[in-house]
Amino acid sequence: MKQILLISVATVLLFTALPASATGCYADYKAKQDNPLRLHYGVAQIEGACDPASARTELSARLAAQGWILLNVLSVFGDEGLAQRKNSAGSNYLRF
Repeated sequence: MKQILLISVATVLLFTALPASATGCYADYKAKQDNPLRLHYGVAQIEGACDPASARTELSARLAAQGWILLNVLSVFGDEGLAQRKNSAGSNYLRF
């Protein structure tokens, strides 16, 4: 009986702690426009699955709506990677 109670309490604690440790999902990427050629590096929040393939699909659509072509998703990361990329992304930091 004590083991069941202990396991139940541990399970409840585990599930209540998970949302607090959950992080956002972000991707840094390179994109271009043609005529004239313009390139940019940016950082975007990813709403779907947090993996490069999903980020590529999501970003391609967002960028295309604004006339940009996604060249490459460089990496997918959590909140811990935002600060170090902010200056490099400039005006394309969380823009798309």
